[in-house]
Amino acid sequence: MEILFVEPQYYSKYPPLGLLKLASYHRSRGDKISLVRGLEQNLNTDPDIVYITSLFTFAWAPVHKAIEYYQKKFPGTKISVGGLYASIMPDRVKFHYPFVDVHVGLHESAEQYMPAYDILNTVEKWKNWDSSILFSTRGCIRNCPFCVVPKLEGKIRVSISDVQNFIHPDHKQVILWDNNFLASPQWRKTIIDLKETGLKIDFNQGLDARLMDEEKAQHIADLNMPTIRMAYDFKDEKAAVERAVEHLEEAGIRRRKILFYTLFNFYNPGNEYGDTPESFLEIIQDIANLGCVSYPMRYEPITSLKKNQFVSPLWAPEQLEAIADARRVIGFGGAFPPYQGLVDKFASAKTFDEAFKLRPKQSKDDASKSMNKGLEQDTSTCSGDTVSPSYS
Repeated sequence: MEILFVEPQYYSKYPPLGLLKLASYHRSRGDKISLVRGLEQNLNTDPDIVYITSLFTFAWAPVHKAIEYYQKKFPGTKISVGGLYASIMPDRVKFHYPFVDVHVGLHESAEQYMPAYDILNTVEKWKNWDSSILFSTRGCIRNCPFCVVPKLEGKIRVSISDVQNFIHPDHKQVILWDNNFLASPQWRKTIIDLKETGLKIDFNQGLDARLMDEEKAQHIADLNMPTIRMAYDFKDEKAAVERAVEHLEEAGIRRRKILFYTLFNFYNPGNEYGDTPESFLEIIQDIANLGCVSYPMRYEPITSLKKNQFVSPLWAPEQLEAIADARRVIGFGGAFPPYQGLVDKFASAKTFDEAFKLRPKQSKDDASKSMNKGLEQDTSTCSGDTVSPSYS
């Protein structure tokens, strides 16, 4: 059989992991595989199956365009749509396109295959990709109200027993998308295996600060990790965050290498609970005082169909825009590093509006000069990019 894998033309910093695993699965069965991105006109295939993946729900439009395009191009061919959007809102996909098969969740049969990274060379955007992406675990021990993982993956379980078998020999970096790596029953073995590779390691989804202890910190310090990512979402996590930073520093990790994802604009209508501008400022101040990097993450409802449309009743649109402006003007790569000028600005602020107010006509270059004060080093800690798990 001939199988066509389609990544819609939405924004993504990472290649479609789920499709790459499915490609390896079909290749093992003797099928001919090909990968395209967007609406490809020049195709040298007459596929028996077209797999179309999806990402966030607010990126639904490119997915719909891909379904329509390839259904018209290959009438009568089976089309299967999977990924995050399809898994979260399968009824919506099926309502618009009754002729497609909608796959919810993981393709378990493909989970144990090394992704077919070689076919990325046929897509211009991914030609120079040099990182292996993997999940050593699936699921999570937490049940955070803003997260889709419990719904799609359930409780934590080991998915890969030997990570080295899933690292491409030509790759220079390993990116782990585990949702809660430190809760894994084999975290120690996995870290030791990762250390033996000598490659750069990125726990991209962040490590659980509440699970950090002296032993885990020492093992993490043994890895080649330019940035240690964790999360500080709610004020009741403060003590755990401080302990985690202390453990990591004692293990030899500089505080400016530690980045915290910081949630804002979250609201749960069920119990009318959510963060506020004031609680967000306190978290930003805490992280700045710790000498670490904060990376604000604006909350989007799981079923949001338009990015940045949701505004919590505890926030004003102008306050959300103020954070976006500050990230662009006085931040670095969307993050707030512990530059002394920036630390002082946040520490002296009595209110949210004072903390995120920018001087009139202040350019990014001028702001950066005033905030950096000679602390331009360690900018690698400010990359902060994250992505949710990929389903095919």
